[in-house]
Amino acid sequence: MAKHAFNLPNMLTYARILAVPLIMLCFYLELRTRPTDAARWAALGLFVAASITDYLDGYLARIWQQTSNIGRMLDPIADKLLVSAVLLLLAWDRTIDKWSLWAAIIILCREVLVSGLREYLAGLKVSVPVTRLAKWKTAIQMVAIGFLLAGPAGDKIWPYITEVGLALLWISAIVTLYTGYDYFRAGLKHIVNE
Repeated sequence: MAKHAFNLPNMLTYARILAVPLIMLCFYLELRTRPTDAARWAALGLFVAASITDYLDGYLARIWQQTSNIGRMLDPIADKLLVSAVLLLLAWDRTIDKWSLWAAIIILCREVLVSGLREYLAGLKVSVPVTRLAKWKTAIQMVAIGFLLAGPAGDKIWPYITEVGLALLWISAIVTLYTGYDYFRAGLKHIVNE
């Protein structure tokens, strides 16, 4: 167990979990209610590194044949922690506000609902594989959040950073609705047949 727990793919997953409080810390530096530009860029750097580990951990586990139960359990948890925490942080900071809050709510609700469905189906020994569209959804989501983390600091370099992030967040929310529906349609067969 210990040998599998500390392989490189799992260490990347642990690093992604550790990135969550570090990103939050960037927004609380110097006890300010609004983050500084430097804090935003640091949060963005941590988020980008964490997003890269999301791809790398699964890829390396497969090619090196180092898949493990702890990795299978922690990988989706790390993804949801990262996305949920940063979306909440951006809502608190008002980078995401008004109508755009609905896009974040759609994404968060889908994550909770699909996690619950997967847990229920796992009890029935039914696996619902991740679709290619769901992977694209994750990629769009990560890019949107990256733009939003840059937010006002990025707007000083190019005035449309926040707007691009919000547009991508809505695109991600729409794809999220579709993939969520897809998962529930696949899972509903097993719920109804019981």
